[in-house]
Amino acid sequence: MKPQDQHKQKMVRISVTNDLVTDKRVDKVARTLLKMGFQVELIGRVLPESLSLQPRKYVTRRFRLLFRTGALFYACYNVRLFCYLLTKKTDVLVSNDLDTLPANYLIHKIKGTNLVYDSHEYFTGVPELENRRFVRSVWKFIEKRIFPHLQTVFTVNDSIAGLYEKEYGIRPAVVRNVPETPEDYPVADRNETGLPLNKHIILLQGAGINIHRGAEEAVLAMQYLDNCLLLIIGGGDVISVLPGLIARYNLEEKVLMLPKQPMEVLLKYTVCADIGLTLDKDTNMNYRFSLPNKLFDYIQAGLPVLASDLPEISAIIRHYDIGMITPSHEPEKIAECIRSMISDKNRMIKWKENLKIAARELCWENEEQVILENYAKFS
Repeated sequence: MKPQDQHKQKMVRISVTNDLVTDKRVDKVARTLLKMGFQVELIGRVLPESLSLQPRKYVTRRFRLLFRTGALFYACYNVRLFCYLLTKKTDVLVSNDLDTLPANYLIHKIKGTNLVYDSHEYFTGVPELENRRFVRSVWKFIEKRIFPHLQTVFTVNDSIAGLYEKEYGIRPAVVRNVPETPEDYPVADRNETGLPLNKHIILLQGAGINIHRGAEEAVLAMQYLDNCLLLIIGGGDVISVLPGLIARYNLEEKVLMLPKQPMEVLLKYTVCADIGLTLDKDTNMNYRFSLPNKLFDYIQAGLPVLASDLPEISAIIRHYDIGMITPSHEPEKIAECIRSMISDKNRMIKWKENLKIAARELCWENEEQVILENYAKFS
């Protein structure tokens, strides 16, 4: 039997608590494992407003749950996941983030199944837990009971890997959530997207445009800019607040908001922009060490980046020289940086050339080598 045939006998079940539609990391991991010859099932949940899930090369399953948020949701999800996994033959369990780990770890202990943990963020440092000491203590208790016993752990950048190593003596392997090199990237066509031809497009995109991620300041910065349009695409807990802010400051002609888009549609907007924004604030440990997907999406699309001065993000921007770092989140300072970027045509040309180099290096084809090496032991 060929090694490839042996791999096909192995089933990997990957679990995550989102609706799978926009989670590009788990999709890329799943397809990398398919390429290795594993069978793959990706497990998530579905909400009433979830977009339909397009057919994929691997099996997908989305649970319908009674609760949408809070402790009851997490309990319900883990009980449902545990019961499901208990009845299925699985060779490798992949738990994405701490909120899927309890069920996976119990199955690992009961059935002796191989377990991989992929931490997409420093979970107990997320802003949602910042002022909820009891809830955070519960998650921290779960993490402390399980993490020291894990054998195969991944995370998204060196800073978070260092935090886990300092706390538990285990350094996760780092797999950054960079995009694949596109086979057929869309050509910028503002006529197709309906974007104005005579304005500079400043883009803020993402599935998690939440509090302390700079969206409000980006909107307010538009007061100080002419011939610019701020394009906001995505979802998050701040999205519902922004229309009121736009109306209060009469910015309807300067800000355009669009909901979450399928990836192939989003790319058509991304390539039409002139500058990409990533403005997370240093308000909690998770944001401090964030390395957001949109940064790499901007790089692949050839967009110079304006970013806040956070260690992981600024290191990439400075290393490749692909944009500017704003010294503060004051709207006037953000506007000043944008004005400086778009007015210096020679620097924009240099950034765009450097972005080509960054795009070649910061791609999934390079990053997935860490996955190939670590999962080889399960074959």
